[in-house]
Amino acid sequence: MVERKPLLDWLAHGILILGVCVVAFPIYVTFVGSTNPLDNVVASPMKLSFGDQAMANYSQVLGTGGAAGGNAPVARMLWVSFVMAMLIACGKIGISLISAFALVYFKFPAKQFCFWLIFITLMLPVEVRISPTYQVVSDLGMLNSYAGLTLPLMASATATFLFRQFFMTVPDELVEASRMDGASPMRFFFDVLLPLSKTSIAALFVIMFIYGWNQYLWPLLVSTDQSYYPIVIGIKQMIAGESQVEWHLVMATAVLAMLPPVAIVILMQKWFVKGLVDAEK
Repeated sequence: MVERKPLLDWLAHGILILGVCVVAFPIYVTFVGSTNPLDNVVASPMKLSFGDQAMANYSQVLGTGGAAGGNAPVARMLWVSFVMAMLIACGKIGISLISAFALVYFKFPAKQFCFWLIFITLMLPVEVRISPTYQVVSDLGMLNSYAGLTLPLMASATATFLFRQFFMTVPDELVEASRMDGASPMRFFFDVLLPLSKTSIAALFVIMFIYGWNQYLWPLLVSTDQSYYPIVIGIKQMIAGESQVEWHLVMATAVLAMLPPVAIVILMQKWFVKGLVDAEK
């Protein structure tokens, strides 16, 4: 029996509350700054009370963007980031599922060698692959396009490895039963493996969506047209101008950039946690 000590409980809760405050305070400052005019944001010290300019600030960035960030509206950049995140997440999961299915259930020459080739790519940093990848994308004419933004980022050795490990835990009796029922390999994949993998798919979707949403370096290389700037580059452009930085608009843009990932995590929290801690995984 574990004895509970009230003093330790209070100490643990105090540390947790302190940690939450440290993490949440910058977010609170961002929210406050997005509702105030520029004079209040750049004042020293900055006022930490909500202002009355929220509608004006958000309407301006959604419609025209910040003056220092050019003419690209934030609404367009949010759409580019959303399309990127969805295509990257769905592409990574789809490719990883098929590749893991082939590695586990099909026999072909050098199968183990192919798996280790995939696994070794985890040891290569992005910077090592980015120059040749850019050259290929440029030669194929995919600069300033959704294909150029997403296709090079869809392959995932991590997701392939995780799905492979999960497929190896599926009982052989299910495979034999499917064969006896005359199911083709793809029928077994869609009717048996996919339903069993739905929690893992949900967990990986959340991770990969946030990964795609936060992309900065690759879109910076392949997009020279402002209409293909994701929101992360848009924020950088807003604070990189030679004129005075409109911090109230930057903070409003940052708040808008936080909303889609937070919504995905909240909506899929149950499946995400289940996919990570399920005892069968």
